[in-house]
Amino acid sequence: QVQLVESGGGLVQAGGSLKLSCVASGRTFNSYLMGWFRQAPGQEREFVASIRWNGYNTYYTDSVKGRFTISKDNVKNTVFLQMNSLKPDDTAIYYCAANTVTWSTPRSGFNHWGQGAQVTVSS
Repeated sequence: QVQLVESGGGLVQAGGSLKLSCVASGRTFNSYLMGWFRQAPGQEREFVASIRWNGYNTYYTDSVKGRFTISKDNVKNTVFLQMNSLKPDDTAIYYCAANTVTWSTPRSGFNHWGQGAQVTVSS
């Protein structure tokens, strides 16, 4: 089983920054894509960002373009989400996800999930 553990969530004022980390288990962990999703209270889970694990292609939802940056450290089996210029609408539980099946659906089809990290942005 692939296990994903998020960290770095917290409370920040609007305009501030947070950096989330996600560590994947296994010395030889391999995924086509690593990504971040989020779920706000009472809302559906939505795609945020993803990155090709064996490349550097990145994908973002429109609402975070120019503010969020996804990156990775393959040696440490870690994916990051740098979140700048945070807005109250960014408040959500952020989930790390992995796609170990295909690279063709960078915004959906992820089959492994972390436990979630709470991000709260105050006005």
